[in-house]
Amino acid sequence: MPSCGFLRADGGRGLGGSVRSNCEHLFALAHPPYIREKARELRVKKKLTIDEIAAHLALSRTTIYYWVRDIPIPRPGGANGWPGGARGKGNRAMQRKYRLIRERAYRQGHDEYAALASLPTFRDFVCMYVGEGYKRSRNTVALGNSDPRVVRLADRWMRQFSRNPVTYAFQYHADQNPDYLKGFWAFGLGVDPSLIRYQRKSNSGQLSGRTWRSKYGVLTVNAHDTCFRMRLQAWMDRLYDEWVDSSLHGA
Repeated sequence: MPSCGFLRADGGRGLGGSVRSNCEHLFALAHPPYIREKARELRVKKKLTIDEIAAHLALSRTTIYYWVRDIPIPRPGGANGWPGGARGKGNRAMQRKYRLIRERAYRQGHDEYAALASLPTFRDFVCMYVGEGYKRSRNTVALGNSDPRVVRLADRWMRQFSRNPVTYAFQYHADQNPDYLKGFWAFGLGVDPSLIRYQRKSNSGQLSGRTWRSKYGVLTVNAHDTCFRMRLQAWMDRLYDEWVDSSLHGA
C-alpha cells in the first residue's frame, strides 16, 4: 500500500494543504448515470420514498425527486387495503415515534456537549462540520475533503459515534489513477479497499493546466445514522451559542 505521507494512526506526518471549499465536495458535483439508475431501482424494487432514497444515497431530496418523480409507490387502500382513516392514524403514530427518537437524540447531544468538548480534537471536528459537513439530510452525517488530515479527523469521530457502518467514496480526475488513490485512502484510514467506492469528476476533461490542489481526489466519509445526526446538530447549536456569547462579551 502507498504511504504518501498520509497522517496515519501511528502518528506519521500528514500532507500539507488547506481545507477545500464546498464546491469541491462529492455531493456538490454532477452525478453519473448509474447513480440515477440506482435511485430508480430503489424506488421500483424496494418501494422506498424520496426521503429514504436520498438518505440511502446521501443525495439531496430535490435531486432524487427529479429522478424518480414519474415512478409512484403503490400504497394499500380502497377496497383492497386498509381504510384511509386507519392508515392515516398508523402513519401519525409512526411519525410521532420517530420524532420522539430524534428529540431524545438531540437532548442527549445537548447535554453531553460540555463533556465531549473537553476531549482533544472533538471541538475541532464540530467546527469543521459546521463549515464543511453535509447538512441537507437529518438522517446522514457526511463530510468530504481533499486534505487527508481533515478526512482522517472526520473519520475518527464518525466511526466513534455512528451506530451504523461508515462508508467511503472519492472523486478523481481523468488523469489520475483510481486504483492508486483507493490504496492511498485505504492505507491512511486503515480500512479495507473494498469499502471505498469512486467515480470520475464530471468536469475532469475541462481542467487542462490545472494545479494539483486535489492530488488525492476528494474523499467523502458517510454515516447513515439519524440519532448521530441529531446529536451532531445539538453539538453544532451549542457551538453556535458559544460563538454568539463570545461576541457579546467581546472575547
